Amino acid sequence: MRQGDTTAAGLVSGEAVHLEVRLARAGSRVLALMLDAFVQVFLLIVLASLLTLALVLLGFSDAAPAIAYVLTSALVLVAYPAVLMVLTRGRSVGKLAMGLRVVRDDGGPVTLRHAFTRALVGTVLEWPGVLLPVSWAASLGVLIGSGRAKRLADLAAGTIVIHDRTPQSWGWVPSTPQFLQEWAATLDLTDLDDELALAARHFLARSRGLREPYRTRLGQALATEILAVTTPPPPPNTPGWVYLAAIVGERHRRSALRLARNRASHAALWPQLFPALPSQPAPVQYAPAQPVPAAAAAEALRTAAPTA
Repeated sequence: MRQGDTTAAGLVSGEAVHLEVRLARAGSRVLALMLDAFVQVFLLIVLASLLTLALVLLGFSDAAPAIAYVLTSALVLVAYPAVLMVLTRGRSVGKLAMGLRVVRDDGGPVTLRHAFTRALVGTVLEWPGVLLPVSWAASLGVLIGSGRAKRLADLAAGTIVIHDRTPQSWGWVPSTPQFLQEWAATLDLTDLDDELALAARHFLARSRGLREPYRTRLGQALATEILAVTTPPPPPNTPGWVYLAAIVGERHRRSALRLARNRASHAALWPQLFPALPSQPAPVQYAPAQPVPAAAAAEALRTAAPTA
């Protein structure tokens, strides 16, 4: 887990492989619970009415409402969420809408035992709970104060709630100009942090809307900052904008390769969490290095910069 990142959890699978997942915090979980509560209340009303009618027809007129309430409460509040969670591999209606999933503490899928324990404890101590507002406040306090975003039912069942891993779009990312690809492959980008790289990417995406001389000044400032933390320097006669495009493009290429390798190794252990794996990009074959003519650099500058 990255230092200072409170939304990620490093899980260790049974094969001793580290899986990076995003923990679901109070905001998304409360919204999911509200959706689930709405569904459960609707089912409770419908099933209780139907069961009461059936019991009356069978001759249990006096005890029909009480019997129907007990049976439907157990069915809707405990059995329904437990069975649904097992069938959907850790999802409920609300969690499906919010893109969440319940997993074991080691990252594996929940079993019926985990789902039943979670539903039973949640019904008694959280929703609807025996003390209503008191139990709700206690559960929310535990959820907010827990380092792994666990509520009371999670502590009892040994589970956590995570965000489903879905590919994130990078938006527009410049590609490394062809005549700089061999040089870019030798770059040491260790000291180039996310903030500086993102600033360069945003500058390239919005440079057409900037006025001179501010566009040139900002581009030169970014290029100077990046030159100070990367090696080797670019070939002679490389324009500043082309240099920035090469840096951002190469960084994105390496990140995409690393993500593809990580997802492939994790999917081998847990296919349900990574249902659609992107194919790993083939290694880039670079042509022999060529001198960088000024005309080629200018042409690369026009193609690297986004259109208005």
